[in-house]
Amino acid sequence: MPDKLYQECRVLISGCRAIFEDLREAGIDTLPLSLKKITAPVNVSSEDQTSQDLVNTSANEETLVDIQEDLDNCQRCDLREEGRQPVLGVGNTNARLVLVGNALESQEETQEEPFAGAAGQLLNRILYAMKLNREDVYICNLVKCRTPNSRAPEKAEITSCESFLKRQLVAISPEIIISLGSIATQALLQIDDPISNLRGRWQSYAGIPLMPTFHPAYLLVNPSGKHQVWEDVKQVMHRLQDTQA
Repeated sequence: MPDKLYQECRVLISGCRAIFEDLREAGIDTLPLSLKKITAPVNVSSEDQTSQDLVNTSANEETLVDIQEDLDNCQRCDLREEGRQPVLGVGNTNARLVLVGNALESQEETQEEPFAGAAGQLLNRILYAMKLNREDVYICNLVKCRTPNSRAPEKAEITSCESFLKRQLVAISPEIIISLGSIATQALLQIDDPISNLRGRWQSYAGIPLMPTFHPAYLLVNPSGKHQVWEDVKQVMHRLQDTQA
C-alpha cells in the first residue's frame, strides 16, 4: 500500500475511533440506520417567508452573498474598528438546520470558519451521530467578529450584530435552530436563565423552533454533558424526520 494512502487510512480510522469513544461516553449504544439528507427546497415562496416573524416586507430576495458584502463593510461596533476579520458562516445555504454559537475564536478568524478548532471537531462528531455533516447544515455565530482575548461579547456588540443573523435566517429559511451555549441562547431568547435550565426544551426565535444545548467547548471540559446534548439533538432529529415525512 502506498505510504500516502496508508497514512490517510490511519487518520480515518483514528477519527472514527474518536467518534465512537465520544458516543460511548454519552451512553449511546445504537444509531439510527438512516436520516434523510437535510436540505431545503431551493425555491421558497415569498408567502412562506412572510409567514415568519423575521420578514417585515412582502418579499425578501437578499442572498447570503449580499449579506456577506454588507458584513465586509460593517463598522457597526468597535470590533471592526480594531481590524478584526468578520466571518458570516459556512454550510448549506438551503439548510433545514442552523447552528448558532456566540463569537469567533482566534483560530476561527484565521481559517474564516466558525467552529474550526477542537470544539469544532467535537461538533463534527455530534453531527456525525445525527447522520449529518457540515455540508448538510449551516453553522454561524451570533457575533461575527472575534472579541479581544476571546471574552464574552458585550450587549452592544450582540445588538449590533444580531441583524446579520436575522437576515441570514431569512435567506436560508431553516426549519430548526440549535443554539450552542449560554451566551447565544440567552441573547436570542432575551432571558437570563442558565443553559442548564434551558437546554432540552423547545423555544422559539423569530418564529423558528429553537433547541438550546451545551456548547461543544463546554463539553471538552465537562464530557459528562455529552449525554444531555445527545438527548437534545435526538429531539431535533425526530422533528426533522417528522417534517420530512
